[in-house]
Amino acid sequence: MITLFLIFLNIIVYFTVPYSNYSLFGLNILFFKGDYWQILSSMFLHGGLTHLILNMIVLFQFGSVLEKYLGKIYFLLVYFIGGMFCSLLSVAYIYFFDSNVNLIGASGAICVLMGYFAFLDRKSTLGIIIAILLMSFTPLIMGINIAWYGHIFGFICGFALAKIISIKKRYS
Repeated sequence: MITLFLIFLNIIVYFTVPYSNYSLFGLNILFFKGDYWQILSSMFLHGGLTHLILNMIVLFQFGSVLEKYLGKIYFLLVYFIGGMFCSLLSVAYIYFFDSNVNLIGASGAICVLMGYFAFLDRKSTLGIIIAILLMSFTPLIMGINIAWYGHIFGFICGFALAKIISIKKRYS
């Protein structure tokens, strides 16, 4: 099961990559100086055990369903391609609005899955949008600094990927 593999990979990275290396592997302004791997590596770092656990719970929820629906290979492509598009949008945000950020976490890629699911199950779209907004802005209200834009970019990327793929299937 790819979803369990991704969860396992996130856990391994959390416990093996020292926090002192987060500026090298997190998504930050160094991307523009040639640290292009950050687009992918930042998706596997987490700011603490709570961050990791919450992300892995949501990854399991949406990943398990979408992996069965899409199949292993296609699910993996949606997760990584969507996650990297989300990272690209986030790095643009960093460049133009907040160059002091070091973005970490699987949240963007997970929100891609949530956006994809919201497209597939239109009855759940409003609920998922509310969940994205709550998980993006409630921590900010509580004074916890998170990359709220990564969640929103992820949702948009996932919804757009599902839309593009549905159009392609319709005309194939």
